Amino acid sequence: MLIDTGDWPNDGEYVIEYLESRGITRIDHLVTSHADADHIGGHAAVIETFETEYDGVGAIYDPGLASSSQTYGRYLDAVEEHDVQLYRASAGDSIPFAGADVSVIAPPEGYIANEARNENSLSLRVQHGAVSFLFTGDGEEALEEYLVENQRDKLDVTVLKTGHHGSESSNSAALLDAASPRVAIVSSAYDSQYGHPNEAVLQRLSERSVATYWTATHGTIELVSDGQSLSIATQRQAPTEPTALREGSPVEPGSTGSFSVRKTITVDGASAQTGGATKTPQQFTATPVATDGGITVDHVHADAEGTESENLNDEYVVFSNDGDSTVDMSGWMVTDAAGNSYTVPDGFTLEPGESVTLHTGSGEDTETDLYWGSGSPVWNNDGDTVIVQTANGETVLEEAY
Repeated sequence: MLIDTGDWPNDGEYVIEYLESRGITRIDHLVTSHADADHIGGHAAVIETFETEYDGVGAIYDPGLASSSQTYGRYLDAVEEHDVQLYRASAGDSIPFAGADVSVIAPPEGYIANEARNENSLSLRVQHGAVSFLFTGDGEEALEEYLVENQRDKLDVTVLKTGHHGSESSNSAALLDAASPRVAIVSSAYDSQYGHPNEAVLQRLSERSVATYWTATHGTIELVSDGQSLSIATQRQAPTEPTALREGSPVEPGSTGSFSVRKTITVDGASAQTGGATKTPQQFTATPVATDGGITVDHVHADAEGTESENLNDEYVVFSNDGDSTVDMSGWMVTDAAGNSYTVPDGFTLEPGESVTLHTGSGEDTETDLYWGSGSPVWNNDGDTVIVQTANGETVLEEAY
């Protein structure tokens, strides 16, 4: 079972290299936590590689909320091209996985939080003997409240994969108290533009004496369960006291190196009952959000290098035309959640397969670069929404990040 495939610029490279290094030739279950490009960035490449070079992908499980991004489109194209079974999964489903019980504990049918993708991340409890794991994708306050109120009996686990890369809006005290993990794993870059993992989260983990491992300082992290004990191996030696994580030296993604076991935990007690009736997931039938002429948000670079107000052109959004025809974007309006707006100049068109970068600062417009002309940052580093409307006021896309 493979849960997510990494960020889109890496195109699955590190994930595929790791799987190949372990001699894995088949992905029986590919789980999509949600459609954000930093979680499904390698889906198309993984599907293509395992369907053409190895023994294939058995089935894919997805929460069923689409994205208009180019990355999501490539993912669905690969599913269609290789005829991989795609299911929509929701709370109450289980995934048939030999030797382990895998329960889907979120999202609920009908979704929560106005169908926000992060808050409806496909969340799993994996039970192997007495050892258990909790995966909540990028779930934030609403998802965690749902889990604590509705799935509390399934939250007590050995290992927590911290929600939303260790974001402050996730990993609440209530969730940590319900989960009472002995180990936490944080997956984020050392210099994360969003400050992941958040210091308040690390403090909460520290107060609960949770040994914490961070991909940015420990490198690749391997957890191996025999059902009664759990061994934790990493590529690098680094602090595991949560508030001391940043004292470790940074490790670049994709770095190679041998693994050393850092800790072994014996888990007492019999296998917990995961509960929840098993049901056959309904076939996933959603399609990508339709956009005028195939215009999509390819990438948002919200956190400019250095002092943002002095480097506004390093804050930008990249739009792509994934359609088959030229799109006349004259008079189109780009806005953020706060209502800041930019109007595309008359006569601007985007050819099929081409991209344009909209910079926040000032400059001379070209076929590949447009300039907002704002005197201050527009895009919120902690998340925002890119809204595009035609000159007639029709919404072309609404993409949250």
